Amino acid sequence: MAAIDVNPPAGTRDFLPAEAARRARAFSTVRDVLAAHGFAPLETPAFERLEVLTGRYGEEGDKLVFKILRRGEHEASGEADLALRYDLTVPLARVVARHGTALPMPFKRQQIASVWRADRPGRGRFREFTQCDLDTVGSASPLADAETLLAVDDALVALGLEGFRVLLNARDVLRGLVEAFGIPPVLEETTLVAVDKLAKVGVDGVAKELLERGVASSSVVALASVLAEPEPDAALRERIRTTERGRSGLAEVDRLLDLVTGSMSAPLVFAPVLARGLSYYTGPVFEVVHPDASGSIAAGGRYDGLVGSLGGTAVPATGGSIGTERVLALLGEADAATAGPDAMLTVVDAEGAADVLALGQRLRRAGLAVDVYVDDARLGRQLRHAERIGATVALVRGERER
Repeated sequence: MAAIDVNPPAGTRDFLPAEAARRARAFSTVRDVLAAHGFAPLETPAFERLEVLTGRYGEEGDKLVFKILRRGEHEASGEADLALRYDLTVPLARVVARHGTALPMPFKRQQIASVWRADRPGRGRFREFTQCDLDTVGSASPLADAETLLAVDDALVALGLEGFRVLLNARDVLRGLVEAFGIPPVLEETTLVAVDKLAKVGVDGVAKELLERGVASSSVVALASVLAEPEPDAALRERIRTTERGRSGLAEVDRLLDLVTGSMSAPLVFAPVLARGLSYYTGPVFEVVHPDASGSIAAGGRYDGLVGSLGGTAVPATGGSIGTERVLALLGEADAATAGPDAMLTVVDAEGAADVLALGQRLRRAGLAVDVYVDDARLGRQLRHAERIGATVALVRGERER
């Protein structure tokens, strides 16, 4: 009989007790912070109808949706009708489209759950990972966007992270950028996909991709020359403000800066080429970056058209996602020690087993976490086990102690 590969599937992980406890503490911290900001819990299924998910994530994201083949008599068709959720935002939009009249508006929600992407696994890149989302549905006010930024900032600080900063932009800034460099509207989306890769591939890489995507060489040369300047953000702002949509986007960015500057622990920086890859964004967008992280550690933005695209009434919405996976990696192993019980009770003799179980119950009802050793073993082995699980104390209660 062939040996079975007991490794988890590529791009997934097992979490042993110490790491599982560490993650649980981090998620609990984020939940508490978001609850303090008024975000209520919501749960959605792990999979959705394929038609709900496709067409929401842009040309790159749609390719990474994990599809589920039809079952039963339709299995041989090789067609898919369901898919594992790619993120937590589109499922939220579906919930609002379905249950909107039953929800208080504005509706502020939080959800921490697994998502799946059919991506190529790599360092820090997984096919299954946990997202921590916060969203406000039913408000077009910039106050909702500001509250998202403040809640994300508070959550990262509560997790113990330092040295991060927030990059801020708006979709109309990007539309103004495209217009200012003479790129036709039909190439707007493909241009933004390329520009969004600036931090990864550099100016030359962006220029090469823009040419491959059909952007005129005159526009590419003009844009690349500005991106290569010592202070490209200031130069881009001047070009963007020459267009009406660009001025509208810059006003959104400046209004948000006015609302939260002085209330956040992290620096907030205008980033005119920040595009965010998901096509459903309609207004301000942001990413949180850290010098030791290979990608963003939190991100989000406004997506006023998403609920309406699912057949519901058009409802404004904004939100963000905290990348706790990357944050935990940045924090390292400082918090990785096993959080063991307050006490582990040893079982010295069979006659005293019931007494030990009763003692454990009394201690638990007094507010302590108590583990009872549940196997036959000598006392020395039981004490070593107490040390291994991180118990604060081990209690010995034999005949004499009773």
